[in-house]
Parts: sequence; C-alpha cells; structure tokens
Amino acid sequence: MSAEAIPSKTFDEYLAIEKETGIKHEYYQGKVYAMTGASARHNLIVSNIIASLHQQLRQSPCRVFPSDLRLQISQTGLYTYPDISVACGTLEFGSERPDTLLNSTCLIEVLSPSIENYDRGMKFEHYRTISSLQIYLVIAQDRCHCELYLRQTDHRWLLIEFWSLEQTIQLEAINAQLKLNDVYEYIELA
Repeated sequence: MSAEAIPSKTFDEYLAIEKETGIKHEYYQGKVYAMTGASARHNLIVSNIIASLHQQLRQSPCRVFPSDLRLQISQTGLYTYPDISVACGTLEFGSERPDTLLNSTCLIEVLSPSIENYDRGMKFEHYRTISSLQIYLVIAQDRCHCELYLRQTDHRWLLIEFWSLEQTIQLEAINAQLKLNDVYEYIELA
C-alpha cells in the first residue's frame, strides 16, 4: 500500500472524502492519507489469515474483521484501517460513527514496502495506546518473517520473531494460532 497526503481537512471533510471516493483513508491531526495499492500477494496473505482465524473463532467471543472496518484510536485521534482486526467481548463502536471500531484485541498488518517503517514505528505507537490491545502482528509479504508483539502485565511489549514456514504463531489472547505454511499458502517467497 502507499499513502498519499491530502491537504489538511476537518474530520467531517475526511468522512465526506471517503464517502465521495469510496477509497479508505487514514486521518490524523487534520491530515488525510489515501491508502491504495495493495498487491495481490498482500491481499492473498490477508485472505489466508482471515480464513484461518474465522474458522478458529467461530464459537468464541472474538470476531475477525478485514480492512474495511475503520479503527479509531481515541487516545491519539488516529483513524485507520488495519489489515485485520480481532475484537473480543462486547464490540465497542464510536457513538458518532457506528462503522468505527474502538476496542481491538489483536491487530495484524501485512507489510508493504512503502509503509513498512510506518507500520513498525509510528502506527505501532498509536496502537499501543489501545487499552484492549494484547497482540500486534506484522507479517512480511516477500519472505517468511513475522514479528509478534505481546502486551505484558507491566505494559511492556514482548517481541517474538518467526522465520520458518514450519512454525506456528500462538495468539493466546484470542485463543487462536496461525501456521505460517497456511499464512503463506500460494505465496512464492524469496
């Protein structure tokens, strides 16, 4: 995906742009960024993960959502569209925006070259302020590499890296797992 900056807008102007264009945008401090250009490889990895999680979470209090559901990070004011969101328990939506989720338990981003640094850096800073968030997973799309960040009881984050298709990522906070050979199914890796 790539992000194109649009000149400063109010929140209502941001919503109007999304409605008018049908394109997802991030909104932060008056800046609007069009999120466009996900590759076939990116979309296939996202589809593989959603299929796996949906099957595992069917009888649980957790729900998995694709990138069409907006996430509001109340503490920082960022509105964004994670590649995959999992929310557990009662779903909380913005009072003014019932299409905007407030309480994700697990967020997953498939890295794209143009915004990889953002997903690992500033975006993760925003995500860490979500009190319900327990898991942040970033997944490379060009090679087998995943970074799993787990919130600890002392509010620190533990990083666990995965490098092999034979490995399985345990997502204990949502009672699920991801086998990397399933995540990367149909993907030719470098």
